Amino acid sequence: MPSLPAPQRARPRKGDEVEVTIDSLAHGGAGVGRAEGFVVFVRGVVPGDRVRARIEKAKRSFAEASLVDLLEPSPDRIEPESPHPGAPWQVLSYERQLEEKERQVREALTRLGSFEAPPVEKIVPATEQWRYRNKVEYSFGQAEDGRLTLGFHRPGRWDVIDGIESDVLASPRVDELRQATLDWCRERSLDAYDRHTHEGFLRNLVVREGRRTGQLQARLVTSVGELAQDELAAALPCDSVLWTRIEGVAETTRGGKTKTLKGAAELSEELDLRGVRLQLKISPDAFFQTNTEMAERLYAIASETAGLTGRERVFDLYCGIGTIALALALDAGKVVGVEVIEKAVADAIANAQLNSVDNAGFYAGDVRTAMRPLIEQEGSADVVVVDPPRAGLSQKVVRRVLEAEAQRIVYVSCNPTTLAPNARQMVEAGYELKTVKPVDMFPQTPHIECVALLERA
Repeated sequence: MPSLPAPQRARPRKGDEVEVTIDSLAHGGAGVGRAEGFVVFVRGVVPGDRVRARIEKAKRSFAEASLVDLLEPSPDRIEPESPHPGAPWQVLSYERQLEEKERQVREALTRLGSFEAPPVEKIVPATEQWRYRNKVEYSFGQAEDGRLTLGFHRPGRWDVIDGIESDVLASPRVDELRQATLDWCRERSLDAYDRHTHEGFLRNLVVREGRRTGQLQARLVTSVGELAQDELAAALPCDSVLWTRIEGVAETTRGGKTKTLKGAAELSEELDLRGVRLQLKISPDAFFQTNTEMAERLYAIASETAGLTGRERVFDLYCGIGTIALALALDAGKVVGVEVIEKAVADAIANAQLNSVDNAGFYAGDVRTAMRPLIEQEGSADVVVVDPPRAGLSQKVVRRVLEAEAQRIVYVSCNPTTLAPNARQMVEAGYELKTVKPVDMFPQTPHIECVALLERA
């Protein structure tokens, strides 16, 4: 007599609560467990935790969930320094964090890049495990008691802001400036921007610190309205104060109209690159690595990986304000940087002049369309350095990079899950993945930086 088919298990649905044991951490930091055969990703947990979690999103083969109760803590779990939504890995020892990041890089290259034995080196640890950030973007919100608060988005929520008592990732000076801004705004009964109704005034506070120069800058981001500008400038304990007014409803600190209320709009910073002091001017919207001390280490690794002898022509793609290009220029024949943001290119040109670097040039343009004209004008490259955003390189951009016919490609990645498929495309085009060095730029968080070297076979 034929046996009856086994009944299908019902998939978890939104709102269901499940009990799971966390087996590992996924890229991005969520814990991975299983409930009745279904993969469940849970925020705020570590391997070995047994938890009760509430399903927030349910798909065909996996679900995303939030932590409801910690039923049995992992033996690897430690007490956090301070509540902070931007430091979710502080419940793991630093040694365990490094092991996990190195494993995730290796796993991404194996699973997404089809590399059987990826050449991943030992991860480079951070020089500082706490209070290392040189830039922080805080958000204004309303606490449960109705008071104005200043902190970060609650994980998984775009509309709820949790205040903090101490920012364990920023310096005490930044903490003091954050609190002074909050106190000043409370005294004047200024209201927070409501992300549902799009009403209200205060949106964000962006703080930047020159770790080498000691400069401190505050930029208040608001909706269009009135502000006691002179009073604010006098009240905040920093070198420069900026005010940005934004008309749109998007959650962004970029764009809008920015006015300098005190000091200079540009922040001065310095980098020590293998004994050479590099001076930088950083515009309010410009990208700069948020860990100054580890940026020095990262750029030194990128330069060493490039294997420059003083004669090479180097293309630096996604060059930003020119930090990597200027580091490479110390050992290259010529460096050409490409960046789509025109203001960043202006900063790069100014920084080259500031440091008397005459073998680096910069162009504004989209890498996808700028590469062919660049090759026609400059010739092929000996070395190409790419430092793309988290989304990595599109297939078309990879093809354009390959057209440069460089002997070596140095790929600086902030996302191993996009590095892996990009590296596979380059290998299929005739390159060999020689080495991948993880660098821990962001302790207490799941973010990972890597420097990969590909050479033409």
